[in-house]
Amino acid sequence: MAINGILPLWKERGMTSHDCVFKLRKILKTKKVGHTGTLDPEVDGVLPICIGNTTKVAEYITDQGKSYEAEVTIGYSTETEDATGTLVSADDSEKHITKEQLLKVFEELTGEITQIPPMYSAVKVNGKKLYEYARQGIEVERPSRIVRIDSIELLDEQQEWNGKRIKFNIRIRCGKGTYIRTLAVQIGQLLGYPAHMSRLTRTQSGKFRREDCVTLAQVAELAQNDSVNTILKPLSYGLSVFPFVEIAEKEVFAIRNGQVLERHPILDKQKFVVFTVEGHPLALYKRHPEKADKMKPEKMFSIPTTDEV
Repeated sequence: MAINGILPLWKERGMTSHDCVFKLRKILKTKKVGHTGTLDPEVDGVLPICIGNTTKVAEYITDQGKSYEAEVTIGYSTETEDATGTLVSADDSEKHITKEQLLKVFEELTGEITQIPPMYSAVKVNGKKLYEYARQGIEVERPSRIVRIDSIELLDEQQEWNGKRIKFNIRIRCGKGTYIRTLAVQIGQLLGYPAHMSRLTRTQSGKFRREDCVTLAQVAELAQNDSVNTILKPLSYGLSVFPFVEIAEKEVFAIRNGQVLERHPILDKQKFVVFTVEGHPLALYKRHPEKADKMKPEKMFSIPTTDEV
């Protein structure tokens, strides 16, 4: 039986996102498997995996907001901006930081902010990933980017921190493309000290939360019992941030064939609309870039047969 669906995986530390995809291909005996946004090897957390026909919606899950819990260490910075890198600079002075100071810094970093991606990242410059330059000892100019920080919440209950090295835990809700490592460095800069991210867990990706997830070992056990489908979410779940419109039978032919049509009123305010047949997504449409009164398909989907999820 064909396997189609979105698997809410809990990625454990010590493996790459690609490692997870490779292992799942073997466990599920299918090649059509893709992840929805890279997590570094030392980061654990929510990593939705698209299988079969749901690989078509992976990019839309990647674009949705995410939540993280991170530990920030004040006192020294690293080459990679996290705990795995070599030391770049250190400040061994006795420090005194208050909760009030932290909350003020968090407020300054909430909203749209500018980040410069770390040298050890997969961002491409001139067709080459930054970490490839970094490994060769080549420093290149990194393009800044605007990212969205929805909130930064202090998880520790204490009112002040003292010492040469200070650590505290935060929860971040943010948009696509945010580097939490870089955010930790930015927090340190506003406090006046070198800093890095010493631990990170992704607790939510789009609609997928920690409590929804299963580990690779649990997936393997479910596969042995032919029960993997019990944890998969359908293609429609990956598109559920967009408005759905059930279409009449007379409209099915035109939409199934991806025709340019009169623009649906929903697209006056929404970027996409999902047209469905009996609740199943048939097509994702968007405003036509050149014809203001028209809409065109962004993505087409097939209606699942009875042997598909």
